[in-house]
Amino acid sequence: MGRKNREAMRVVVLAGGISDEREISQASGANVATALTEAGYGVVDMMDPADENFLSELSQGEYDAAFIALHGLGGEDGMIQSVLEYLHIPYTGSGVTASACAADKDISKVLYEHAGIPIAKGVVVERGDAVDADELAEQLGGEMFVKPAVNGSSYGVSCVKSPSELDGALEVAFEHGDKALVEQRLVGTEITVGVYEGEELVALPVVEIRKQEGSEFYDLNVKYIDPKLVHRIPAQLDPNDYARAQELACAAHRALGCSGFSRSDFIVTHDGPVILETNTIPGMTDTSLYPDEVRHAGMKFSEVCDRLVELALERAADK
Repeated sequence: MGRKNREAMRVVVLAGGISDEREISQASGANVATALTEAGYGVVDMMDPADENFLSELSQGEYDAAFIALHGLGGEDGMIQSVLEYLHIPYTGSGVTASACAADKDISKVLYEHAGIPIAKGVVVERGDAVDADELAEQLGGEMFVKPAVNGSSYGVSCVKSPSELDGALEVAFEHGDKALVEQRLVGTEITVGVYEGEELVALPVVEIRKQEGSEFYDLNVKYIDPKLVHRIPAQLDPNDYARAQELACAAHRALGCSGFSRSDFIVTHDGPVILETNTIPGMTDTSLYPDEVRHAGMKFSEVCDRLVELALERAADK
């Protein structure tokens, strides 16, 4: 059976949710809904999984596909993907296992390393573990990053500049989960690289994240301001580093088993790009990185969203 005409299709955009990134998700969802309407879909509804009647309304909606615009807990970790699998509703993006692996930075680093993708030195600390801050500083360097193992949009992330700051940074990270990563602070240029499954898997233009006064890293203070102030596309990198970053973004997508699209973040050190993480559902707001990359690649955001729905339908048909 072929695909229905777009004007006969019912698509639901899932946005909001239960994570710290709820408001960002709502903005992403609204942008996606506009794009899908522009692409010609007959019915484009929005639903919030945090709503009391969500499951009953979703199961009774007779939707042809779901576009997941949820970030963080409940969105990128395989939870909503499992619900949609159970209801036999095709959905955009990565499947249950890939989503869960990418969401856990500890697990994803194991998969990156296995695939030959450079990673930052680091250790995992679980709530209740005894931590020797001086020993970690000796192992990882005087400056470290502390981050929740499962979270996004820089929530709970701290830059530690001396061992005395480590306990406080871990407490901040543990506000967002029971497992944290303590990693060496990499020195270099921060970049991000989206990938997209068109006719084949391709890397989008590399974005350089410009440092902003008063911010140690690409944190919440700068993620959603005017992208022209923060994003430089294409990134001003050595051509070899630029090509390598695109190659590694595709390698990370494959190593995690992602589908449709993803966006990987790197620090380009003097030895080349080192991966930080992969986002299986990158932000889709007007100021987000992925839509900015799409525009600079000469594509329409509505066409990309349409292709992601098409891939969801193809994957469901193959099962």
